[in-house]
Amino acid sequence: MLSGLNTDCRMRRTVFLALFLILPFLPAKAQFIWDLEHLEKVRGSLQEEPFYAKAWEALKAEADEDLDAEPLSVMMKTKTPASGDKHDYMSLARYYWPDPSKPDGLPYISRDGISNPELKELDRNRLSETADRVTTLSLAWFFSGDEKYARKATELLRVWFLNEDTKMNPNLEYAQMVPGRDNGKGRCYGVLDSYSFVEMLDAVELLDTSKSFTDEDSQGIRAWFGELLDWMLTSQQGKDECSQANNHGTAYDAQVISLALHAGKDDIAREIIMEFPQKRTFTQIEPDGRQPHELRRTIAYHYSWYNLTHYIDIYLMADKLGIDIDQAESEDGRSFYKALDFLVPYLGTGGETWPYQQISGWNGVEQNLYRDLYRTATLLDTTRTDYLELFRKNARVALGDRFNLLYMNPEDK
Repeated sequence: MLSGLNTDCRMRRTVFLALFLILPFLPAKAQFIWDLEHLEKVRGSLQEEPFYAKAWEALKAEADEDLDAEPLSVMMKTKTPASGDKHDYMSLARYYWPDPSKPDGLPYISRDGISNPELKELDRNRLSETADRVTTLSLAWFFSGDEKYARKATELLRVWFLNEDTKMNPNLEYAQMVPGRDNGKGRCYGVLDSYSFVEMLDAVELLDTSKSFTDEDSQGIRAWFGELLDWMLTSQQGKDECSQANNHGTAYDAQVISLALHAGKDDIAREIIMEFPQKRTFTQIEPDGRQPHELRRTIAYHYSWYNLTHYIDIYLMADKLGIDIDQAESEDGRSFYKALDFLVPYLGTGGETWPYQQISGWNGVEQNLYRDLYRTATLLDTTRTDYLELFRKNARVALGDRFNLLYMNPEDK
């Protein structure tokens, strides 16, 4: 199966690189994961609908704090990548720790499911914080029309992506490196480090109509992400990640689709989407809904959900291109909905009847799954009222939760 995946990825890269080189950058469209019509409806209801007002109050408070935040940059890390260029992004493989049997701890060894706090010393947390702040500030600008939020979001974007002295090079060559291995080179799994860009790019689309985010900013950001797209399609890490048979392959597809849509390369996005059922759904999911690659992990329920949340993101982006693939099913019954239905019976059990490992975080992943059941029932298949009822009865969504603004209808609270 893996050799087949490698062949598919090689063919895809040949087609995609040609498209990347010949297609012009196209004007921005509406949202890709979020629904612009819903966001506009929420904006018009902030004062009269308490359900939204509370969430807006919380979002605004967070945005106000971000107004004073120091812009972050890859130049802030204390270590330098093997390239010798601090503009290159660098992160540590999350689950790797010093080997206690070695005097210098090298090479690091894996402790699956347990994060190493050394992560904060490099770029990963700062990348996520920047993406989160840009998202928060852009939403605050959209809902309020107050240019100060757009101005700050633009400042953060310029420092991380555009300014010559501080910008990140558009690659992930040194992402998720393992100290003591491969001369400091990153691993293919590091492609996942930039997944927060998927939602952030929806936020950047909102900025396009602000005064602070200039045409030069917009063109610069689109060009930067076009280069990152090119890197993902042609680099060794990108090739290897494309070939992964588990959630990594799914997340790779979601990111490439998002980057392509933002850069105006719709043909690239469409090609991946049309291949997705055969390439991912029918190979990752068993006829009974099990996801074997995710079930091998020490936090198997988490990864089984985590893979499917990427599916939903992809389906929502596909919908913007008028493509409906969420109902795809193989001849022997493999489908996205079978995978969701496999997980549903274990909700509310505290993990006691889950027959695989989940060494931590049961309650958190359970709540995340409820939210994705809601997204599925309201945005993908409205006939799945069972998912909606599970959400209504069991999800813990506070009035100040941003999820309310992005996805929810007040009657579902």
